Amino acid sequence: MIKEKKNVALLSVFAAIFLTGIKLVIGIITGSLGILSEALHSGLDLIAAIITYISVRISDKPADRDHNFGHGKIENFSAFIETILLVITCIWIVYEALGRLISGKTHIEVNKWSYIVIIASIIIDVTRSRALYKVARKYNSQALEADALHFSTDIWSSLVVLLGLACANFGFYFADSIAALGVAIIVMFVSYQLGKKAMDVLLDKAPEETTKKIISVIKEIPEVIYYHDIKIRLSGAHTFVEVTIHVNPEISIQQAHDISHKVENKICEVIDKCEVHVHAEPED
Repeated sequence: MIKEKKNVALLSVFAAIFLTGIKLVIGIITGSLGILSEALHSGLDLIAAIITYISVRISDKPADRDHNFGHGKIENFSAFIETILLVITCIWIVYEALGRLISGKTHIEVNKWSYIVIIASIIIDVTRSRALYKVARKYNSQALEADALHFSTDIWSSLVVLLGLACANFGFYFADSIAALGVAIIVMFVSYQLGKKAMDVLLDKAPEETTKKIISVIKEIPEVIYYHDIKIRLSGAHTFVEVTIHVNPEISIQQAHDISHKVENKICEVIDKCEVHVHAEPED
């Protein structure tokens, strides 16, 4: 598991290095703000990919005396850092694009390399985002999901830039700056989604869907008369659950223990990588 996560994260680092370099070179040659904004975006993707690679190496370390719930939250913190990087990208793109539109200095040099680098970028981004999403879903990794979002965002922003280049080819040079603003809008939208999800986990917000699953499972166990105080916290790919159940006061301690164990097993069947603590009380 750890090896697969590390490999897909490392390949993303190499992909980001290649994309950043080639976009930067072509952007400087052509003077295209759209391509330069893409280069900056890919540069921050590179930083994000490196952060992701480091986080997946750390996140699967087992719990120890100083980290009782493991190291999984490093993935969520990594996703939050990536959100900040995306916001920085947006601010720079908007500043440069508006500056060019206001000053009227929108002329760019469009050549075949402008199209080649953007089309190649789209192909690489599609490949990497699919690979990252696949592993992210398989291991419930928010860090890899965040990295996948970076690459999938690049797909849409590259398409916007490609449209801007096509318009510039017909003399509509301002389209490149407008395309850059389109990139910023796309990136900001994804940043909000990614940041909100990361913050929810960091602040231990109980996921609604997980809560519903737990309630559904407990209701199917006839020995549980009543339940309350369901508490859920996420840490990377791991889920920690606490719940109090009420049982028949006339049963033995062993029977109460067996019921608690049954509840734990049933919850673990519907939630992957789940650690459950059940507190049993006699029903009044």
